[in-house]
Amino acid sequence: MKGKTKSIVILGMMTALLLLFSFTPIGTIPVGPLSITLNVIPIAIAAIALGPTGGFVMGSLFGILSFLQCFGIGIPSGMGAALAAVNPVLAFVQRFVPRALDGLLVGLLHKGLSKKIGGSTSSFITGFFTALLNTVFFMGALVLLFGSTDYVKNLYEKFHQTQTFTGTVLFICAFVGINAVVEMIACTIISGGVGTALYHSHLLPAEKEQA
Repeated sequence: MKGKTKSIVILGMMTALLLLFSFTPIGTIPVGPLSITLNVIPIAIAAIALGPTGGFVMGSLFGILSFLQCFGIGIPSGMGAALAAVNPVLAFVQRFVPRALDGLLVGLLHKGLSKKIGGSTSSFITGFFTALLNTVFFMGALVLLFGSTDYVKNLYEKFHQTQTFTGTVLFICAFVGINAVVEMIACTIISGGVGTALYHSHLLPAEKEQA
């Protein structure tokens, strides 16, 4: 019962933080057509504290909130609005699935790593991969589902007007640019710090600290 109460409290706190990030400018920094988002941090912390279930729940919530931004609910997303206008069903898939999958996978990652290298170290690694996989899955879904649309083709053409190299992978890397780097740094430091504090305060099982 105690463990269940702890899980509910942590999910409640992370949900509140995710809502704060989604509905206020605190968690979103617009940079061109994309935005630097801090929404991946609650996903990472939930994955660290509650494993794949917690990561999946928070990732799914992030995906739903991200889809709502396509319609101006929360911090508006210019890209989201454009994609929803093309195909709202695919826009939902592109916004929801990458975030839910991200949370699930990093939860599994932390669960496996914490037993081998310790909870603190694995918390920093989990934070890094939460941001990295969010970017990879999000952009991969964008190219896969909307790569043939005029919107993405225009982005691709603008990219090639300013770059001398070509290729989808290079386009994705250059397009996300500073956004992905800032997200990975912030998520690694904050999630790792929170995870370390949770382990040191014995709010997470001590045996996970043993290699």
